[in-house]
Amino acid sequence: MATLSQDELKTLVGQAALKYVVPGEIVGVGTGSTVNKFIDALASIKDQIKGAVSSSVASTERLQALGIRVFDANEVDQLAVYIDGADEIDAQGYMIKGGGAALTREKIVAAQSRQFVCIADESKLVTRLGKYPLPVEVIPMAAQRIMRQFAAMGGQATLRLRYDSPLVTDNGQYLVDVTGLQISDPLAFESEVNQWPGVVTVGVFALQKAQVCLLGTASGVKTLTF
Repeated sequence: MATLSQDELKTLVGQAALKYVVPGEIVGVGTGSTVNKFIDALASIKDQIKGAVSSSVASTERLQALGIRVFDANEVDQLAVYIDGADEIDAQGYMIKGGGAALTREKIVAAQSRQFVCIADESKLVTRLGKYPLPVEVIPMAAQRIMRQFAAMGGQATLRLRYDSPLVTDNGQYLVDVTGLQISDPLAFESEVNQWPGVVTVGVFALQKAQVCLLGTASGVKTLTF
């Protein structure tokens, strides 16, 4: 079997996720390059679903361009499934997410869904979370203090920039990226950092973990269940 590129692996898992979409329901849709492959695949069955709830402006625009109706999260009681990628995922289904700056909305849609299906290529599978820079969405006036709190934990925090200015999320907030952390207890870590004044949410997805991960590997799509 020819070696597949990372882009081809993303296409494979995006297509594999279609089997988790419940006909006649509204599907939760995440954000990122892997999810874009899922959105493209979803267009092939768009007549079988009511529409989608999206976790970002970028995904909303892509869905609408393909003729898929996008609902506001407040219009929907519960979603059958949420399909999203991850920057890291471990053997328990705990994840780091937020590389695409949509972590808060991703967490909201995940909390609204009965099942979280993560789609990723095998480079995202780790034994312990923390190598990938941890995104944290923060209220701007608290950014420097939160960065100092991470430094006290042994982390190195930087403000995410765009064109030499702080990146502003879809929610009008800033993002801090933290390196140098070894997250041995993701549930406790998420609960602690979320309590810090000024943190909107931290990019550890332990309370909203994945139940299934479709992992693109050299030998095809591997299904992990948690």
